[in-house]
Amino acid sequence: MTIDLPELRQRVAALLASHPPATTEPLDFLRARYDAGLAWVSYPEGHGGLDLPREWQVEVDALLAEAGAPDNRSGTNVIGLGMAAPTILSFGTPEQRDRFLRPLWTGEEIWCQLFSEPGAGSDLANVSTRAVRDGDAWVVNGQKVWTSGAHNARFAILLARTDPDLPKHFGLTYFLCDMTDPGVDVRPLRQITGEAEFNEVFLTDVRIPDSQRLAGVGEGWKVANATLNNERVAIGGKAAARESGMIGRVAQTWREHPERQTIDLHDRLLRLWTDAEVARITGLRLGQKLALGQPGPEGSAMKLAFARISQQLSGLELEILGEDGLRYESDQGWTMVRPAYVSLTGRDAGYRYLRAKGNSIEGGTSEILRNIVAERVLGLPGEHRVDKDRPWKELDR
Repeated sequence: MTIDLPELRQRVAALLASHPPATTEPLDFLRARYDAGLAWVSYPEGHGGLDLPREWQVEVDALLAEAGAPDNRSGTNVIGLGMAAPTILSFGTPEQRDRFLRPLWTGEEIWCQLFSEPGAGSDLANVSTRAVRDGDAWVVNGQKVWTSGAHNARFAILLARTDPDLPKHFGLTYFLCDMTDPGVDVRPLRQITGEAEFNEVFLTDVRIPDSQRLAGVGEGWKVANATLNNERVAIGGKAAARESGMIGRVAQTWREHPERQTIDLHDRLLRLWTDAEVARITGLRLGQKLALGQPGPEGSAMKLAFARISQQLSGLELEILGEDGLRYESDQGWTMVRPAYVSLTGRDAGYRYLRAKGNSIEGGTSEILRNIVAERVLGLPGEHRVDKDRPWKELDR
């Protein structure tokens, strides 16, 4: 079935007519939107989409926003929407797609990512969390760290080692873990902002049904790479309006303080404005690959650029504000309160400056991303690796 833009607009109008936003419960509206194929229009029919070009999503979102429709993109399920969903779509069984995608999109089930470990961060293939087959289930033991949103999550994408006799990249398997199962222990990690977005997660004899294994046994590295490529596009390649996000906030600060404008600051702001616009347009192109389920290593370059630009912009904003930029007005303060999601641009400049420091670590460190760009994009020789072909159990840890 071929759908053109006019018919897509008609479908949006029909949704609004049958579920008026003013009188429909937000969750009911989101469920109806998913069922109408207007959740993510590039996804297949029956899974929230209509097999349409991803750029048409902008049209749908604009029409629904104009009508005052509720939105699922509150920021609380970034990992679910940007990483888990496209991975499940690409590698999941029909039963897994049916079970997980709809409540994920509506926000009924929040997701987190159980990848990094104390001894396997940048070297993700070195994960030691073990999954041992026991009948129709897997028993999982290990520790994960830097897990964003685990305290709110119902499910997690999990990378575990299922065969220590194979080299580290080949003995991994990918699972969908229920965070409410016995043996899952989530503990907060306080960050430089004083808040605790991140966690360490301890897994003790957690039983995961084999029906929640994604792809084949031993194919975890392949699936994890697809997830990471989606993550880097989601973090660094978001399609956005011109002068939105961090560059928009800093440009606004500049315009509000003409008394602090200097030639040097103006030159730096213009250069970063240009960098941000180049990154934004590149993100639009990468979005097409993401929609087709083909995110590649180019996403690493986008995420690398995002981290640099974000950190430089947040630093520039403090210079523009002078002593006013030293104020830290977060009402969370230095407490262990779990912050409700607030957009980075909705916080004060001091918070933005501190929080942006994590941009070069989360989602792949900038150092690792430079290696990926060098090897997979530019075709440069890879680093010498002595452990690539040795059984994982023989490696020094």
